[in-house]
Amino acid sequence: MSVTLTWLGHASFKIEGSLVVYIDPWKIGKERKDGNLILVSHTHQDHWSTNDIEKVRSEDSLLIGAGDVIKAAGEGDVLAPGGIIEFGDIRITGTPAYNLRKPFHPRKKQWLGFVIDIDGVRIYYAGDTDRIPEMTDLEDIDLALLPAGGKFTMNASKAAAAAGDIGAVQSMPYHWGTIIGRESDARQFADLAGDDAVVLNPGESLIIDGSGGAA
Repeated sequence: MSVTLTWLGHASFKIEGSLVVYIDPWKIGKERKDGNLILVSHTHQDHWSTNDIEKVRSEDSLLIGAGDVIKAAGEGDVLAPGGIIEFGDIRITGTPAYNLRKPFHPRKKQWLGFVIDIDGVRIYYAGDTDRIPEMTDLEDIDLALLPAGGKFTMNASKAAAAAGDIGAVQSMPYHWGTIIGRESDARQFADLAGDDAVVLNPGESLIIDGSGGAA
């Protein structure tokens, strides 16, 4: 099978396969109401937006997020780094996301990245993070989504190095073009990460098949 990943801008993604998964929906625009799973990495306003969640969630959707996200929402399932939640045939694994020497995303918050296993495809969404040692533990990743805008997260060169740590079939930069980061950061990431890097514009999509290929 294959899945389609669409970059919605900044740190927001839509994954379409046997179910529809949204990650950190923000500035969605018109209502969609098609999301089965909504994943929220942490409570910063450019990732945790109740208005945008309402635009994408369907009647039977499940919200999965860090502990403070679920506490604020008053509903959903808490996921911690290292934890696993299964929803139908989809498996969501929490991964650490934190800054090493910056105050913006403290490790103690237990904020999240995600590994999404859907229809034979493994997608890693790093969250708001630096290049951290735990990235070397990731295995068999088809697509690694990495922040590359700098200041609050990795910059382009550190993100490209993280892509090398992970060894994914493909890698893609995000967290640029809105609050921080420019297209030049994304292009620098692609130049450093090599031929397997892909850069999307907001609204563009990537099709990933279950054997690790992409089109």
